[in-house]
Amino acid sequence: MDAAHDVAARFARFARDEAPGRSALYAQWAAGVAADGDLCALLATIPATHRQPPLVFAVTRMLGAPEEDYPEWAMWVRTHASAVVAECSRRSLQTNEPLRCAALLPAFADIAGPLALLEIGASAGLCLYPDRYSYRYAPGPDLDPAEAVSPVVLHSAYRGDGPALRLPEVVWRAGIDLAPLDAADPADRGFLTSLVWPGEQARFERIEAALDLVAADPPVLVAGDATAPGVLEGVAALAPAGATLVVTLPGVLPHIPRAGRERIVETLDELGVRWVSIEPPGAMQSEAGRDRWNGFVLRRNGRVLAAVDPLGAFVEWHADREGIRG
Repeated sequence: MDAAHDVAARFARFARDEAPGRSALYAQWAAGVAADGDLCALLATIPATHRQPPLVFAVTRMLGAPEEDYPEWAMWVRTHASAVVAECSRRSLQTNEPLRCAALLPAFADIAGPLALLEIGASAGLCLYPDRYSYRYAPGPDLDPAEAVSPVVLHSAYRGDGPALRLPEVVWRAGIDLAPLDAADPADRGFLTSLVWPGEQARFERIEAALDLVAADPPVLVAGDATAPGVLEGVAALAPAGATLVVTLPGVLPHIPRAGRERIVETLDELGVRWVSIEPPGAMQSEAGRDRWNGFVLRRNGRVLAAVDPLGAFVEWHADREGIRG
């Protein structure tokens, strides 16, 4: 299959399987691309790892494309083709959804603190502040920082016989990313908010509020490849003595080639630290019975604790099931 046919198939699949029920506009744009040979050929000049439909659509919106029907959007893309290709080629999907903290929180509940958090694939670091956000779980509990209700309020469902939830004490936060984003930089903020799909106003406002919070007290962000020798070990060594180091991987594993995932897990095991991940079942290996899980899975040190929404909208605790080593 040549590159243009690959683009057509990829956008057709997105229009059919991913966009419906979430963004009618993205479904229309993707279906339009799939049927437009000239535009497929244009987008095929973007490297294959940088032309996912949500990334292409986000970049065009960031650059000023109208949120109109497909013909208007496609005309704008053709007019600004050079800028679109260049920007997509240097960008990657860096969805930085603070709501994922609502899925991570149960895994922190019975880890003795204070915690030092290190995130792989941190983007701008919005998932490094679980102690600074407010939570409204259904049917409960409600959790707030000691100072006041946070400007970032996360709504999620919490089901099953899981641990009693509490806000962790976090004394250090750091992240590793191939291209870290700066929560205070207008261009980086514009890119992150453009990754929010059209119509997701509550999500847009949540990310903007989290960006403000992070910009006021930024984490340590290191540009690097966590799968490369010495990178993860070097940043982990910066964690303060007396804190429990917890490495988090919320949603990043599917974007890392399998050999790299295995190297990360081997390094974490060698370091002897706790690590928490959110990922699709089977992200680390072929797993029997993966259809048992409703959504992604929350793991701690490879053991499945819960089924979770990929972006954190629900947690279904299942830690009594046999753990599956990743």
